Amino acid sequence: MSQTPPVRRLPVLGIDSPFPPANLAWGDNEPIPGLLCAGADLSVERLVAAYSQGIFPWYSEGEPILWWSPDPRMVLEVTDFKVHRSLKQAIKRFQSTPSSATLMDTAFSEIIAHCAQSARAGQDGTWIVPAMQAAYIRLHDAGFAHSIETWLNGKLVGGLYFTQVGNAVFGESMFALQTDASKIALAALVDWCKERDITWIDCQQQTKHLASLGAKPISRQAFIHKLLTAGTSTPTELQ
Repeated sequence: MSQTPPVRRLPVLGIDSPFPPANLAWGDNEPIPGLLCAGADLSVERLVAAYSQGIFPWYSEGEPILWWSPDPRMVLEVTDFKVHRSLKQAIKRFQSTPSSATLMDTAFSEIIAHCAQSARAGQDGTWIVPAMQAAYIRLHDAGFAHSIETWLNGKLVGGLYFTQVGNAVFGESMFALQTDASKIALAALVDWCKERDITWIDCQQQTKHLASLGAKPISRQAFIHKLLTAGTSTPTELQ
């Protein structure tokens, strides 16, 4: 009889431990595909090192920090962004409204708080736990995380936040208090990327919603290659 291969132990990082190579994340036949390691911290240096290597944190309240590098990886080429007829109409209506505005980095903490509430709706919890919110606010203060906000009548009605390292953009989360408000923010992010010759946006996980907007899965190997050509850099102490 064939024996089931032993499960590899999940590496647990210390504060100064470097990340294991992303291609060592658990595979399809292991307990949690895409999970790479646990532990360490959420310092700016740690997060920049993670994103530079195709790794991101994702965990729930009460769990240790968990680090992921899924295979495949969902990526939106900005030239593939699908602006369906209904979205075109929504953008046109929004832009023709005198009290409307799409702004950047004017309400980052509000955006991430709304995203946390949105992620919690209908679920037992959210992965945007308070420690994650605080970490990404620090990342924003350091210039590596940004928000795009959709405003109407002086009120924040939708938006998103993302991480940027070099010319690599990593979409994190979005929310909408009004129909299409988050999609309008995403369209603004796509335009922002085009203006800066940024050609793709990491969407992390595969979903039908992202696919409907033009995102496609690519292999982890192809994603790492994209990172290498996007001008990302890893802090020396965490290499």
